[in-house]
Amino acid sequence: MEIVDLYRRLRANGVLGLNWRNADYQLVHNQRKYFPLVDDKLKSKRLAEAAGIAVPPLFGVIEYPHEVRTFGAIVEGHEDFVVKPAEGSGGDGILVVTGRDGGGFRLANGAVLSADEMRFHINNILAGTFSLGGQPDKALIEYRIRFDPIFEGIAFQGVPDIRIIVFYGVPVMAMTRLPTKESSGKANLHQGAIGAGIDMTTGRTLNAVWHDRIITAHPDTGAPVSDIQIPHWETLLHHAARSFELTHLGYQGIDMVLDSDRGPVMLELNARPGLSIQIANGEGLGLRLGLIENQLRDLPETLAETEDRVTFAKANFAPRPSAQIPA
Repeated sequence: MEIVDLYRRLRANGVLGLNWRNADYQLVHNQRKYFPLVDDKLKSKRLAEAAGIAVPPLFGVIEYPHEVRTFGAIVEGHEDFVVKPAEGSGGDGILVVTGRDGGGFRLANGAVLSADEMRFHINNILAGTFSLGGQPDKALIEYRIRFDPIFEGIAFQGVPDIRIIVFYGVPVMAMTRLPTKESSGKANLHQGAIGAGIDMTTGRTLNAVWHDRIITAHPDTGAPVSDIQIPHWETLLHHAARSFELTHLGYQGIDMVLDSDRGPVMLELNARPGLSIQIANGEGLGLRLGLIENQLRDLPETLAETEDRVTFAKANFAPRPSAQIPA
């Protein structure tokens, strides 16, 4: 009986579980033919560039094993860079090179890879070791983000990002993911990063979640993670609102970063964004999604333009003081 009661309370608060998300949103509003546009980071990058949305500059692509020998030429003149699988997930397979160490490459976590080890890693990427479904993949070598100074003290050896859930172009809910020592500098909650909710109206951070625990300070630095103003918030919301036109996916996530020189930069799009964002915001996605569905049904013309969608999100999705996900 207690389980049934908890389920009802979660449902009443709009807290999405995987089954609800998949059945009512991901499967209903996302046509499978569009999935390759987000599952392949190279395709997403080119879509964003064509739309005038900044992405990390691409230094090179390695698609076939015989091309691995070109890696040295691709990174010549670049002291730091990122190597990532085009179709990876969960941050697996990504190497962030922060500098050279003799003939090797120094990573963000302090480890050093030899040239042979780097080529071996790239071959693993091509073999599909890190890709969705284990399919053959491509290796992208691109610019390394230097995060905005606002994140000094709350990002450990890595680059924080901002994820925004988007429903038919309307920004629904947001959080910033902050790397920790445990996550080895990666902004991935499943690997130990922090997720701090963001007020959709103001762009200020709320309380944060770490291992499904609510926290207010970074576990490694002790610096507060709440009430931080995210720079370029309007631009981030507008990029999110435009993502529907890029992919035609009704329900998706967009991951962006703030580079100290380039400002807002889109990292990737995601057709299967996780649900921990609800804990970070202390509120379920379902009620917000339902409000958008009603608006699309009754007054679709009011959400036709990017500016309309951003205005709707800011007006309707401020955090509710009484909102609380049942424990």
